[in-house]
Amino acid sequence: MSDAPEEPTTWLSVPEVAEILGLRQRDVRALVRDRRLLTVPHGPNGSAAIPGEFLLLPGESDEPGPLPALRGTLMLLADGGMDDLEAFRWLFTPDAELGATPISALRERRTHAVRRVAQTLAL
Repeated sequence: MSDAPEEPTTWLSVPEVAEILGLRQRDVRALVRDRRLLTVPHGPNGSAAIPGEFLLLPGESDEPGPLPALRGTLMLLADGGMDDLEAFRWLFTPDAELGATPISALRERRTHAVRRVAQTLAL
């Protein structure tokens, strides 16, 4: 598998996420602070953006919002020494053991497999 991260299918701003989820912008920023979502610099001006893969949208779930397994995975990666940008890159880089990107595996509800691979990174 490639060592280059894949590009998210969609980039969303904080206001866009707030509108999609029916939240206030400050509530979306609180989700970022609580590590339920992750923002990374994107675009020509490097503004904070959220990959669409981090969300369960209306129609995908009875409870739209952040992907439930994302928070624990982000915390595990941070505990292993990764900053937000490194965590983003890892989530979108294909992994041979998973046979997919970690974010794709999380969306497929393969949380334990993703976290098992993430734990090996801290060693």
